[in-house]
Amino acid sequence: MLEVETPILSADTVVDRHLDPFCVLPQGITGGVPGPFWLQTSPEFGMKRLLAAGAPSIYQITRAFRQDECGPLHNPEFTMVEWYRLGETMAEGIAFLDRLCEAMLARGPAEALSYAEAFQLGLGIDPHAIPSRQLMDVALGAGLVPPQSLEADDRDGWLDFLLVERIQPRLGLARPVILYDFPASQAALARVRPGPPPVAERFELYVDGIELANGYHEMLDVEEFRRRTAEANAQRRGDGRMALPEQNRLLSAMAAGLPASTGVALGFDRLVMLAAGAKTIANVIAFPLDRA
Repeated sequence: MLEVETPILSADTVVDRHLDPFCVLPQGITGGVPGPFWLQTSPEFGMKRLLAAGAPSIYQITRAFRQDECGPLHNPEFTMVEWYRLGETMAEGIAFLDRLCEAMLARGPAEALSYAEAFQLGLGIDPHAIPSRQLMDVALGAGLVPPQSLEADDRDGWLDFLLVERIQPRLGLARPVILYDFPASQAALARVRPGPPPVAERFELYVDGIELANGYHEMLDVEEFRRRTAEANAQRRGDGRMALPEQNRLLSAMAAGLPASTGVALGFDRLVMLAAGAKTIANVIAFPLDRA
């Protein structure tokens, strides 16, 4: 694999319902380059542009920035390791992540567990079929207190809430777990495999109840990319968040041809925290936000 560098400051930014980038140059740059410019939440766009330009399998160790993320497992500025391996299927991407996790943490081979299996084992429900109102009943019946912003008909919101509160804390306790085949509505930029039910070819690595990595069998369809970006912005507006730019250079790169690959983003600070037996990432970052 080839190590690359992509811009931390860019006119483009990933449009995600839940990720807020820092806008640091809203009016542009001296010299006439128009703004706004954003600190990157992930190097994804730049790395995919390199793939479309003919790069081989690539990786990067970089800084990433996300607003409103500060706590035991979050810092607004953090280190991310991201890679793209050409021609891989989701199964091959999972296998590589499994080998890498074993090499880094020596916690044994990971257990591959589907999203549906995790919900069936943890809550006795089928997450691909259960209506949102029943998800709300499951959460309330378990004594959970949802955030006031969570609407009764927000199906993905209730699934995320139950995953974080009831399922994630049990994942990866005996050995690492790689969760895969997420609901199609949570595909982000992953491919959707036809059903029934259709599922997103997305996978996440968990160790000791902590999410370490998020991977996709990458979507290649430029029109689907446009549709999902517009949908994410509509969700952001519904959540009271600022809409983000939908036009970007990745669109033209995808139109020219993005090769098939799996892509994975790994949180390096969390990895170091687990390897060192630390309690928070502030223990392994020299200058967390309160000391920056």
